[in-house]
Parts: sequence; C-alpha cells; structure tokens
Amino acid sequence: MKLTIIVNDAPYGIEKPWNALRLASTSASDEIGMTVKVFLMGDSVVSAKKGQRTPDGYYNMEKMLQTLVGKGVEVKACGACLDARGLKESELVEGVERGTMKILATWVKECDKVVSF
Repeated sequence: MKLTIIVNDAPYGIEKPWNALRLASTSASDEIGMTVKVFLMGDSVVSAKKGQRTPDGYYNMEKMLQTLVGKGVEVKACGACLDARGLKESELVEGVERGTMKILATWVKECDKVVSF
C-alpha cells in the first residue's frame, strides 16, 4: 500500500508535524511495510532545515527526517514555500528535495491513501 502524508504546520509549537512524521516512520517500518512519501508545505518546510538545536529530551524534526530518508521514505519540500521563507535547497536535510505541486498531484493520484496534517 502507498501512503502520501502532507504536512502543513510549523515544526515546533504544535504537535501535528511531529505526529505526521511518527505516522510516516511507523507506516514505513518493516512490520507495517507501506511505501510512504512525505510532502512538506507552508511553514512545515522549516522542519527540513539543517542545524536544528532542540533542548535535550525534545523531539528534533531534522533527526526525524534523517531517519525517514534512511528508511527509504521520499520527502519533498514545496519549492514555492521554501522561496517564500528564504530557504535554499542546500539548507535542507540531506535527502529532502525541492518539490512542486505537480509532484504532489502525481503522488496523490498514484497512492492508496492521503493523510494531511
């Protein structure tokens, strides 16, 4: 089964992006075995910025994305959203790529389930 997860909210201050990445990780696990793709939009593109420093014991979106990419999860960040926030692709976590609405529309068309956070 193929799952596309769309994330919209800022990475910290609200738990929806954290929960989205937790769902992505669990869905992509060997036990569940889904093919998972994550599309970051709006303020969630900041989740993919390199060099995040969170307090000890607090979740870190950069590390979570690195783990997802390591599991083979495809992660894209909306290019227009990156531009609006002054972020360059070179500032993103390794493995996270610039995306487009065409890519997202294709993922939605080709997947079995879409979940939006």
